[in-house]
Amino acid sequence: MANRGVQRPNCSVQGKICQFKLVLLGESAVGKSSLVLRFVKGQFYEYQESTIGAAFLTQTVCMDDTTIKFEIWDTAGQERYHSLAPMYYRGAQAAIVVYDITNQETFNRARAWINELKRQASPNIVIALAGNKADLASKRAVEAEHAETYAEENGLLFMETSAKTALNVSEIFVAIAKKLPKNSVENGQGSGKTGVDLNQNPKNAASGCCSK
Repeated sequence: MANRGVQRPNCSVQGKICQFKLVLLGESAVGKSSLVLRFVKGQFYEYQESTIGAAFLTQTVCMDDTTIKFEIWDTAGQERYHSLAPMYYRGAQAAIVVYDITNQETFNRARAWINELKRQASPNIVIALAGNKADLASKRAVEAEHAETYAEENGLLFMETSAKTALNVSEIFVAIAKKLPKNSVENGQGSGKTGVDLNQNPKNAASGCCSK
Protein backbone atom coordinates (compact mmCIF):
# COMPACT_ATOMS: atom_id res chain seq x y z
CA MET A 1 0.00 0.00 0.00
CA ALA A 2 1.28 3.43 -0.87
CA ASN A 3 0.68 6.63 1.06
CA ARG A 4 0.58 9.37 -1.54
CA GLY A 5 -1.35 11.96 0.47
CA VAL A 6 -0.82 15.69 0.47
CA GLN A 7 -2.99 18.44 1.86
CA ARG A 8 -4.13 21.66 0.25
CA PRO A 9 -2.63 24.66 2.06
CA ASN A 10 -5.54 27.09 1.71
CA CYS A 11 -7.76 25.67 4.46
CA SER A 12 -8.31 27.87 7.47
CA VAL A 13 -6.89 26.58 10.74
CA GLN A 14 -9.92 28.05 12.53
CA GLY A 15 -13.06 26.10 13.31
CA LYS A 16 -13.61 22.37 13.02
CA ILE A 17 -11.24 19.87 11.43
CA CYS A 18 -13.20 16.68 10.77
CA GLN A 19 -11.85 13.40 9.46
CA PHE A 20 -13.78 10.84 7.41
CA LYS A 21 -12.92 7.52 5.83
CA LEU A 22 -13.78 7.28 2.11
CA VAL A 23 -13.38 4.24 -0.12
CA LEU A 24 -13.31 3.99 -3.93
CA LEU A 25 -14.77 0.89 -5.54
CA GLY A 26 -15.22 -0.23 -9.12
CA GLU A 27 -13.90 -2.47 -11.87
CA SER A 28 -10.25 -2.43 -12.89
CA ALA A 29 -9.28 0.29 -15.39
CA VAL A 30 -12.30 2.55 -14.80
CA GLY A 31 -9.98 5.26 -13.51
CA LYS A 32 -10.30 5.11 -9.70
CA SER A 33 -6.61 5.79 -9.08
CA SER A 34 -6.57 8.51 -11.73
CA LEU A 35 -9.51 10.26 -10.06
CA VAL A 36 -7.79 10.18 -6.68
CA LEU A 37 -4.46 11.33 -8.09
CA ARG A 38 -6.19 14.23 -9.84
CA PHE A 39 -8.01 15.19 -6.63
CA VAL A 40 -5.03 14.84 -4.30
CA LYS A 41 -2.14 16.04 -6.46
CA GLY A 42 -3.76 17.63 -9.50
CA GLN A 43 -1.95 15.15 -11.75
CA PHE A 44 -2.99 12.78 -14.52
CA TYR A 45 -1.02 9.99 -16.21
CA GLU A 46 -2.28 8.47 -19.44
CA TYR A 47 -1.02 5.06 -18.34
CA GLN A 48 -1.69 4.34 -14.68
CA GLU A 49 -0.45 1.11 -13.13
CA SER A 50 -3.13 -1.12 -11.61
CA THR A 51 -3.51 -0.81 -7.86
CA ILE A 52 -2.39 -3.83 -5.88
CA GLY A 53 -4.61 -4.36 -2.84
CA ALA A 54 -5.29 -0.72 -1.99
CA ALA A 55 -3.55 2.63 -1.85
CA PHE A 56 -4.02 5.14 0.97
CA LEU A 57 -4.16 8.88 0.40
CA THR A 58 -5.36 11.95 2.26
CA GLN A 59 -6.81 15.26 1.10
CA THR A 60 -8.75 18.12 2.63
CA VAL A 61 -11.85 20.00 1.54
CA CYS A 62 -12.64 23.42 3.04
CA MET A 63 -16.26 24.25 3.85
CA ASP A 64 -17.09 27.48 5.68
CA ASP A 65 -15.74 27.01 9.23
CA THR A 66 -15.03 23.30 8.77
CA THR A 67 -12.06 21.55 7.21
CA ILE A 68 -12.93 18.05 6.04
CA LYS A 69 -10.00 15.64 5.93
CA PHE A 70 -10.66 12.60 3.76
CA GLU A 71 -8.77 9.39 4.48
CA ILE A 72 -9.08 7.79 1.05
CA TRP A 73 -8.73 4.08 0.35
CA ASP A 74 -8.32 3.43 -3.39
CA THR A 75 -9.10 -0.26 -3.82
CA ALA A 76 -7.95 -2.60 -6.56
CA GLY A 77 -10.61 -3.50 -9.12
CA GLN A 78 -9.37 -6.94 -10.13
CA GLU A 79 -11.69 -9.78 -9.18
CA ARG A 80 -8.96 -11.54 -7.17
CA TYR A 81 -8.97 -8.62 -4.71
CA HIS A 82 -12.75 -8.54 -4.25
CA SER A 83 -12.63 -10.51 -1.03
CA LEU A 84 -10.44 -7.79 0.51
CA ALA A 85 -12.91 -4.99 -0.20
CA PRO A 86 -14.94 -5.31 3.04
CA MET A 87 -11.74 -4.63 4.94
CA TYR A 88 -11.63 -1.18 3.35
CA TYR A 89 -15.29 -0.18 3.23
CA ARG A 90 -16.03 -1.39 6.75
CA GLY A 91 -16.36 1.71 8.92
CA ALA A 92 -16.24 4.06 5.93
CA GLN A 93 -18.48 7.11 6.11
CA ALA A 94 -18.39 7.64 2.33
CA ALA A 95 -17.82 5.71 -0.89
CA ILE A 96 -17.34 6.61 -4.54
CA VAL A 97 -18.33 3.80 -6.91
CA VAL A 98 -16.73 4.39 -10.30
CA TYR A 99 -17.63 3.11 -13.76
CA ASP A 100 -16.37 3.85 -17.26
CA ILE A 101 -19.03 5.57 -19.42
CA THR A 102 -17.66 3.74 -22.48
CA ASN A 103 -18.17 0.29 -20.93
CA GLN A 104 -21.64 -0.96 -20.00
CA GLU A 105 -20.29 -3.91 -18.02
CA THR A 106 -18.47 -1.58 -15.62
CA PHE A 107 -21.78 0.16 -14.91
CA ASN A 108 -23.41 -3.21 -14.20
CA ARG A 109 -20.54 -3.99 -11.86
CA ALA A 110 -20.91 -0.59 -10.17
CA ARG A 111 -24.53 -1.42 -9.38
CA ALA A 112 -23.40 -4.69 -7.82
CA TRP A 113 -20.91 -2.78 -5.64
CA ILE A 114 -23.65 -0.40 -4.54
CA ASN A 115 -25.91 -3.33 -3.59
CA GLU A 116 -23.04 -4.81 -1.59
CA LEU A 117 -22.44 -1.51 0.22
CA LYS A 118 -26.12 -1.24 1.08
CA ARG A 119 -26.07 -4.74 2.53
CA GLN A 120 -22.77 -4.70 4.39
CA ALA A 121 -21.45 -1.16 4.89
CA SER A 122 -22.60 1.41 7.45
CA PRO A 123 -26.32 2.18 7.05
CA ASN A 124 -25.49 5.91 7.01
CA ILE A 125 -22.74 5.72 4.40
CA VAL A 126 -22.81 8.48 1.75
CA ILE A 127 -22.49 6.84 -1.68
CA ALA A 128 -21.57 8.69 -4.87
CA LEU A 129 -21.73 7.15 -8.34
CA ALA A 130 -19.08 8.50 -10.73
CA GLY A 131 -19.29 7.96 -14.47
CA ASN A 132 -15.63 8.44 -15.34
CA LYS A 133 -13.93 9.11 -18.70
CA ALA A 134 -16.45 11.80 -19.65
CA ASP A 135 -13.80 13.09 -22.07
CA LEU A 136 -14.59 10.00 -24.20
CA ALA A 137 -18.26 10.90 -24.62
CA SER A 138 -18.09 10.09 -28.35
CA LYS A 139 -17.57 6.43 -27.36
CA ARG A 140 -20.31 6.48 -24.72
CA ALA A 141 -22.03 3.18 -23.85
CA VAL A 142 -23.87 4.34 -20.71
CA GLU A 143 -26.25 7.27 -21.08
CA ALA A 144 -25.97 9.92 -18.36
CA GLU A 145 -29.76 10.07 -18.00
CA HIS A 146 -29.92 6.33 -17.30
CA ALA A 147 -27.22 6.52 -14.64
CA GLU A 148 -28.77 9.63 -13.08
CA THR A 149 -32.18 7.96 -12.85
CA TYR A 150 -30.61 4.93 -11.20
CA ALA A 151 -28.78 7.20 -8.73
CA GLU A 152 -31.96 9.11 -7.86
CA GLU A 153 -33.89 5.89 -7.29
CA ASN A 154 -31.18 4.63 -4.93
CA GLY A 155 -30.43 7.83 -3.03
CA LEU A 156 -26.96 8.30 -4.51
CA LEU A 157 -24.97 11.33 -5.52
CA PHE A 158 -24.16 11.21 -9.23
CA MET A 159 -21.70 13.01 -11.48
CA GLU A 160 -19.89 12.25 -14.70
CA THR A 161 -16.20 12.89 -14.20
CA SER A 162 -12.96 12.99 -16.14
CA ALA A 163 -9.68 12.44 -14.39
CA LYS A 164 -7.98 13.54 -17.62
CA THR A 165 -9.64 16.98 -17.84
CA ALA A 166 -10.45 17.29 -14.09
CA LEU A 167 -14.18 17.61 -14.88
CA ASN A 168 -16.20 17.28 -11.64
CA VAL A 169 -13.32 15.63 -9.77
CA SER A 170 -13.13 18.11 -6.90
CA GLU A 171 -16.87 18.68 -7.18
CA ILE A 172 -17.79 15.10 -6.35
CA PHE A 173 -15.66 15.12 -3.21
CA VAL A 174 -17.13 18.48 -2.16
CA ALA A 175 -20.66 17.14 -2.74
CA ILE A 176 -19.86 14.20 -0.47
CA ALA A 177 -18.37 16.49 2.17
CA LYS A 178 -21.59 18.53 2.21
CA LYS A 179 -23.69 15.41 2.88
CA LEU A 180 -21.59 14.02 5.72
CA PRO A 181 -23.40 14.47 9.08
CA LYS A 182 -20.65 16.38 10.86
CA ASN A 183 -22.62 17.25 13.97
CA SER A 184 -25.04 14.35 14.36
CA VAL A 185 -23.30 12.77 17.38
CA GLU A 186 -21.68 15.83 18.88
CA ASN A 187 -22.30 14.66 22.42
CA GLY A 188 -20.85 11.23 21.71
CA GLN A 189 -24.19 9.47 21.99
CA GLY A 190 -25.44 6.74 19.70
CA SER A 191 -23.55 4.35 17.46
CA GLY A 192 -23.62 6.38 14.25
CA LYS A 193 -20.03 7.56 14.26
CA THR A 194 -19.22 10.37 11.85
CA GLY A 195 -16.03 12.39 11.70
CA VAL A 196 -13.26 13.18 14.16
CA ASP A 197 -12.41 16.63 15.43
CA LEU A 198 -8.64 16.58 15.02
CA ASN A 199 -8.27 19.68 17.18
CA GLN A 200 -9.83 17.86 20.12
CA ASN A 201 -8.71 14.26 19.85
CA PRO A 202 -5.94 13.70 17.31
CA LYS A 203 -5.08 10.20 18.49
CA ASN A 204 -8.51 8.67 17.85
CA ALA A 205 -8.87 9.04 14.10
CA ALA A 206 -11.14 6.09 13.42
CA SER A 207 -14.40 7.30 14.91
CA GLY A 208 -16.11 10.04 16.85
CA CYS A 209 -17.54 13.40 15.85
CA CYS A 210 -16.74 16.99 15.09
CA SER A 211 -17.08 19.90 17.50
CA LYS A 212 -15.53 23.26 18.10
